[in-house]
Amino acid sequence: MSSSTFKSPEQSRVMLSILMLPSNANFSGKIHGGYVLSLIDQIAFACASKHSGHYCVTASVDVVDFKAPIEVGEMLTLRASVNYVGRSSMVVGIRVDSENIQTGESKHCNSSFLTMVAKDENGNTVKVPGLKITNETHVRRFARAIKRKQIKIKSAKEIAEANFSDTKYLEEFKNYNVQVKL
Repeated sequence: MSSSTFKSPEQSRVMLSILMLPSNANFSGKIHGGYVLSLIDQIAFACASKHSGHYCVTASVDVVDFKAPIEVGEMLTLRASVNYVGRSSMVVGIRVDSENIQTGESKHCNSSFLTMVAKDENGNTVKVPGLKITNETHVRRFARAIKRKQIKIKSAKEIAEANFSDTKYLEEFKNYNVQVKL
């Protein structure tokens, strides 16, 4: 492959800043997690489409970690970059920070990883450019994406192979907040 079939994460990086309004708040007065997830999905789409040059769809939301609440009136900034590419898929990492506009105090609110798949006009998957890795941050992000993928595959296999009707689970349930009445 020539170097033109590879793109650096910087070439497809996307950033979005948006003021958090009362209409985005939940019943507790904090910004609704579903609204943040919608923004995450939108920026992942933009980043993956920019990298691939094609329309992209969300294949999976692999990780969503809410770390701090977001307040009405804060400026929310989402940063997305392609961390990993397969043949037609890309893992987009998103970092969400909020800033109190009055005090300048900033906090890390969310980290997410979405797998996006490039599609052509007929809905068929298409090959995406490779990822050009040029620094230690790129290496770390690519390696972590591989590890998360391996763990996901192993976990799915273990769950598929488990016999959840086995009575050993009923014994284990005693350690959990559950009442079993069969």
